[in-house]
Amino acid sequence: MDDHAFARSMWTVVEPVHVVTYFSAECAAANKEVGLRGFWMGYFGSRGAPLGPVGPGVIEATFHGFHPAKVRRAVPDAWSFAAPEAILRARSAAAATALRRLHGDVEKVAEQVNPLLARIVADADATGRTLFAANRDLTPPDDPVEALWQHATSLREHRGDGHVAVLTAEGLGGAESNILAAAVRGTPAQWLKDSRGWSDEEWATAADGLVRRGLIDGNGEATDEGRALRGAIEDRTNALAAPAYRVVEKPAELFGALRPVARAVIDSGELPFPNPIGLPRLSG
Repeated sequence: MDDHAFARSMWTVVEPVHVVTYFSAECAAANKEVGLRGFWMGYFGSRGAPLGPVGPGVIEATFHGFHPAKVRRAVPDAWSFAAPEAILRARSAAAATALRRLHGDVEKVAEQVNPLLARIVADADATGRTLFAANRDLTPPDDPVEALWQHATSLREHRGDGHVAVLTAEGLGGAESNILAAAVRGTPAQWLKDSRGWSDEEWATAADGLVRRGLIDGNGEATDEGRALRGAIEDRTNALAAPAYRVVEKPAELFGALRPVARAVIDSGELPFPNPIGLPRLSG
């Protein structure tokens, strides 16, 4: 398996470990208990907490895809309800609780892979990767499953930061990138529009721009050119993620160790398919 393909494969097992923070009942309850109000304040506050009590512009720039007004309904108010330090403690503890519920041997897996994951995170290039850098600088929790979740989170944000850079380079703003992704993947476009906070008019304007570029047709279907661009974006994202994994001497062993945990999350049904992340089901 080449470096780019391995980076892609690692995303399919790292991402499920991370996403319990959005979809598990334990994590939703933890956000509420720490003081965050509603799902979206929990989302922006929890994911953004490594950055500190930043303004909405930082969240808008780093998260990509969300309407600025949606961000501003949650940030900076989130920091008046819960300090980032408290959110950080709550999010890792809740994620570990969810992972233990979903996979009975996750602690053994964590103890096996954490030393290598910590090395990958420490050695990865943070240039231009704001969310990754902020997560990398957090002290890993003493609890092995919390540490596993944090390492997975750092690596998914490393990939995500690279993905945002590619989307931006291709001239795809938040609405445009969501529309093209929906057209190519078959994800319900209305779901993405509503969850990301775009108005009908803004969505239509963005779609018209993609039609003019020949990326979708008048019915909102992806054209061959649109599918090719989306494929190139994913290929470039894989290429940007790959250098972080060059310290891995036995790729199959690392992937194989994480796969059962990822499979447990996916098989739980808590993560929907299709999903707004674009995560595919694990094959086999």
